[in-house]
Amino acid sequence: MSRPLGFEKPLGMRDVLPDLLKKQRKLEDKVKQCMEQWGYAEIMTPTLEYYDTVGGASATIDNKLFKLLDRQGKTVVLRPDMTAPIARVASSLLKDEPLPLRLMYSASVFRAQAKEAGRNAEFVQLGIENIGSASVDADAEAIALAVSVLKAAGVQTFKIAIGHVGFLEGLFEETVPRKEDRDVLREYLHCRNYVGFRQYVKELRLPAENEARLRELLKLRGGKELIARAEAITVNGQARRAVANLYELWEALEAYQVTDSVILDLNMSSNLDYYTGVLFEGYAANQGFALCTGGRYDGLMAQFGRPCPATGFAVQMDRLLEAVGDMPVQVEKSLILYRASQRQEALELASRMRMEEGKVVVAQRKDEWLAADFSQYTDIIDLTKEGA
Repeated sequence: MSRPLGFEKPLGMRDVLPDLLKKQRKLEDKVKQCMEQWGYAEIMTPTLEYYDTVGGASATIDNKLFKLLDRQGKTVVLRPDMTAPIARVASSLLKDEPLPLRLMYSASVFRAQAKEAGRNAEFVQLGIENIGSASVDADAEAIALAVSVLKAAGVQTFKIAIGHVGFLEGLFEETVPRKEDRDVLREYLHCRNYVGFRQYVKELRLPAENEARLRELLKLRGGKELIARAEAITVNGQARRAVANLYELWEALEAYQVTDSVILDLNMSSNLDYYTGVLFEGYAANQGFALCTGGRYDGLMAQFGRPCPATGFAVQMDRLLEAVGDMPVQVEKSLILYRASQRQEALELASRMRMEEGKVVVAQRKDEWLAADFSQYTDIIDLTKEGA
């Protein structure tokens, strides 16, 4: 194996240069302030977690985990998401705190990518977890907060698409006998391969009524009127309960006055198997990837010994930066140029300007200024010219 060159980075890793990082930090501050205003407290968890606990509980598939061995020979992973670590903390250090818990985070997560994928293996997520509430109000709060976050970030045009795991699973159980076939259909929906979905349904040679119900599923994308249409193609049980849940959810979203920013998408499917109810994704105009993803995950907390319902969402920062576009991040900066003999005077002046006027000040010896670029400075004080 060839030795990497000095400027190379591991696959999927990247450097964030000053201008982009400044924009990212500004955007992070806006998002975090919005989450705090809704009563969420920030939490931080370790970058490394045990594979047998957080690694196993995470919804990330095993071959995307970064695994290492610690000095005791135990397998640890770079955290692949923040939901499982927060569930661990909520079940241990916060086990005596009253529910519901409202927690938020801003952290890098790590997922190994195939060489041909061309995606980041490390990326920043900002998100919230609402732990302890089983009511539809918690789901509505998460969705309404996602709307508020995207608006606060400056995303001009977006929609939050809402689906329901229970509806999809219930309808499949009612219409498709074999689990293997249901899995294939679910994957077609996750990949948005509707042509493949229709063809596979046709090849199953189901009863005409069931085939018609599955074809109707692909049309269930729109507003409140879709809920009645969804109810019409279900028989009973899980799918009907999901429809009732969606009725309640829509009423709560109307109370939040965010229904103009949401759309129902009842053929939405996730590849994360810990979602148990409502799930949602936020999309900006002219952008193919979801800015944020979230939903209800009532089974995860039990894996850490504290069974309770939960819901939440995460925003992916690199996609949010792309959706927001240009952001003015110009900071007024002053430049002080000096000779070696003027060092004391220059540094004292810079200190006063920083402390008394709150300015950003760069003090630079003029004879070491190899490639002067004065365009970034709003004020230039050249001490070398004084008395010349």
